[in-house]
Amino acid sequence: MFESKYNKLLTVILVIVVIGIIGLIGFLVFQFVQNNNNTQEAETFVNNYEGDIGSSDDNEDLNSKLPEENTTPTNSSIGDLTVNSSSSSSNTVRTKKQTYNGFIVNGTMEIPKINFKYPVLDKVSKSSIENSVAILYGAGLNQVGNTVIIGHNYRNGQFFSNLKKVTNGDKIYITDYEGKKKTYTVYHHFVTTPDDTSFYQRDTNGKAEITLSTCTDDSSGRTIVFAKED
Repeated sequence: MFESKYNKLLTVILVIVVIGIIGLIGFLVFQFVQNNNNTQEAETFVNNYEGDIGSSDDNEDLNSKLPEENTTPTNSSIGDLTVNSSSSSSNTVRTKKQTYNGFIVNGTMEIPKINFKYPVLDKVSKSSIENSVAILYGAGLNQVGNTVIIGHNYRNGQFFSNLKKVTNGDKIYITDYEGKKKTYTVYHHFVTTPDDTSFYQRDTNGKAEITLSTCTDDSSGRTIVFAKED
């Protein structure tokens, strides 16, 4: 009798273990497929990106609705459309802002060394950096000065998971919202504390530079990479 109950208990435990293993394998497969789909989606966006989109037809429609005289430059937003008004309605430019998963894109970045191809989102928020990397500080991509771009280290290959593998001399390619592409070369990389911002403002000798930042694998520090335009 005792042996029979013992055998039943072992059977139940074995069944639970098998179900747990199957569930874990299923979860890992789901995560792998999801990560792969997200990476492919980002790569497709980068490959097709040519900057923001302007439409002459939209300009004509917009101009007909604007005052004939406007002496003060203004900027206004209409959904995902940005309107820039100058002193004459004939010079008005309407640009359709590119978005990625609902977030405004400032440009794209490619780092061949780590197979990185992602949009660079315009602003950092909790939800934006769950979708891509984003600008935390600076004038913007390919602009004179230093622009800080941050991203998560999920350790699954996404975003800046492999930033620690970047070394001096590696190339980074940035395409900005005007469709202009520049090449940057990595010249410094280091680990610092999470609250260190001393390198945000620095003399770039009239050139564009980027600073890439992400958590270390143990989340105790920040992996930092400096790169300057060629």
